[in-house]
Amino acid sequence: MYQIEDPDENTPLLRDDPNSDDVRDDDSQSRWRSIRVMYFTMFLSSVGFTIVITSLWPYLQKSDDGADATFLGWVVAAYSVGQMAASPLFGLWSNRRPRREPLVCSIFINLSANIYYAYASLPATGNKYHILISRAFVGFGAGNVAVVRSYVAGATSLKERTNAMANMSACQALGFILGPALQACLSFLGEVGYTVEFVQLKLNMYTAPALLAAVLGVVNILLVVSVLREHRVDDDGRRVPPINYLSEDEDMAEETVDSLAVFTSNVLFFVVMFIFAVFETIATPLSMDMFAWTRREAVFYNGVIICCIGFESILVFLAVKVAAQRVGDRPVLLAGLAIIFCGFFVLLPWGNSYPKIQWADLRNDSSVGRTWSNGSFEPTGCPYDQTWCQYTPAVHLAQYISSDFLIGVGYPACNVMSYTLYSKILGPKPQGGTLRHVPTAAHRAPRRLD
Repeated sequence: MYQIEDPDENTPLLRDDPNSDDVRDDDSQSRWRSIRVMYFTMFLSSVGFTIVITSLWPYLQKSDDGADATFLGWVVAAYSVGQMAASPLFGLWSNRRPRREPLVCSIFINLSANIYYAYASLPATGNKYHILISRAFVGFGAGNVAVVRSYVAGATSLKERTNAMANMSACQALGFILGPALQACLSFLGEVGYTVEFVQLKLNMYTAPALLAAVLGVVNILLVVSVLREHRVDDDGRRVPPINYLSEDEDMAEETVDSLAVFTSNVLFFVVMFIFAVFETIATPLSMDMFAWTRREAVFYNGVIICCIGFESILVFLAVKVAAQRVGDRPVLLAGLAIIFCGFFVLLPWGNSYPKIQWADLRNDSSVGRTWSNGSFEPTGCPYDQTWCQYTPAVHLAQYISSDFLIGVGYPACNVMSYTLYSKILGPKPQGGTLRHVPTAAHRAPRRLD
């Protein structure tokens, strides 16, 4: 029997006639409302990440003179490490308890970390470490992505799943659009901005996006609490009990999965995310070094560029839906990887021109380091201590934009296909944590994934 802990979340299971038209209609409406809340949660998670990504490097430089490009890599990695640590924890939690609980908890951690990020520049020392810790906790809160994708995979039939995963990835891309766009809009506040005395908060182009992300987190919590219900269907769309209400004996009856296919899917997803992480990490410092942009220009221009990539990604998601139906999921994934390779190949430096070196600005001013710290002057170009700038050809703006365009085509295609293949391999089984590989008396025929 089912162990019903929250009657409100399982109302459809208690109806006298679960096959009646009214029950099916109500259940379908509730199921899709819940799925749309997951879309919105994914969208806000994406916004919360990208809304500060273009300003992260300038914020580090402004907050702590000891921060260098290497430390930026650690700050970006902190987000991923936090998410990696949290994902299995929230996934296991969601397999045993109503999904509202890990979702609300993770979103609260995320919004609290964004507030911490806004205050990271206030301490007298160690500001870069406060930024590092805050980004780690933002990533920890973003571990709910595992719960979101697990829910949608379990709440859709095999026929619905590619479209649902594509829609969720499109919402993620929309978050990539609005995040940098909002950051670019908030750049008018400047580096000085305003000071809210009674809470000792500096409101500027670096802190305002994080605070906006915290406000969106509050909205997300309200939607999860008020709208989300537990739903689960099998590959044919028939309603089955939510996994977090199955007894141990019923859970053991789950069919086996192809472990090699699961491992391969995880490796492919790692490769795709690794590629994009490299791209987003180097974008701002690369543009500042190669094109001699100021911090404010880098935040604004990269925000506009990533916003355009987001719009491009939505078009790609629409095309991927059609292409996957005609040629299959795996060919689309391979095509996306090939396009990403071309994007990074285009970005290779070539020619006889070299980037501007900051010592051109420093030639006759030995005190410029202090002047820069006070904000009255900001040298631009490649720092003189980066010796590779002296013998590595400059990356041209046309190369940079062409590379962005190609990666903006390849990455969303790989993203949605890797998620779709993974969810089809696992089927409606619990995807938030460890799977039991239990032999059963009968196995279904292998699923056609392409």
